Amino acid sequence: MEYKISLLIIAKVAHLYKINVFVNPMTAEYFINCLHLQPHPEGGFFGETYRAGETIPANALPARFAGARNFSTAIYYLLQQGDFSAFHRIQSDECWHFYAGDTLLIHVIEEDGKYYCIQLGSNIAAGETLQCIVPATAWFAAEPAPGSAFTLTGCTVAPGFDFSDFEMAERKALLDIYPQHSGIINRFSRE
Repeated sequence: MEYKISLLIIAKVAHLYKINVFVNPMTAEYFINCLHLQPHPEGGFFGETYRAGETIPANALPARFAGARNFSTAIYYLLQQGDFSAFHRIQSDECWHFYAGDTLLIHVIEEDGKYYCIQLGSNIAAGETLQCIVPATAWFAAEPAPGSAFTLTGCTVAPGFDFSDFEMAERKALLDIYPQHSGIINRFSRE
């Protein structure tokens, strides 16, 4: 009885002050709107949260970098069920962090052809990890695990991300190099 009365009081106060206290904030739409996320070219939504003010000069970086880079960058990244992050690669290591939602599967193909799938999520006992690294120059794609509504993650890149370091996979080219992974490449590449 006390519970019902408490809910009625909360509802009346919320109505009086025009507050919607019964909205579940744990939805993709909530995070997209509150964090001001924008569509990402690879799929999903993102918002840059940090870009170091200092840079590493080009002559201090490996030859794969075309110029100076910020020390580090960070973004929020959200992916919903039914969408995927298509195979792509960047020139830096990328550290993924789990924040909210459900499990995310990150499919990685390293340059030598080694494939593995990382389960990013909060169920450590089930083999998930809260944080992982995708190595520089590895091809990777991501999808919400079956039964997952969405996943909110963070990605930290060092040296910092620059769109000139971003390469979206061409399906045919990737299949020519890694025919043994044709199933996963066909699923997570866009033509």
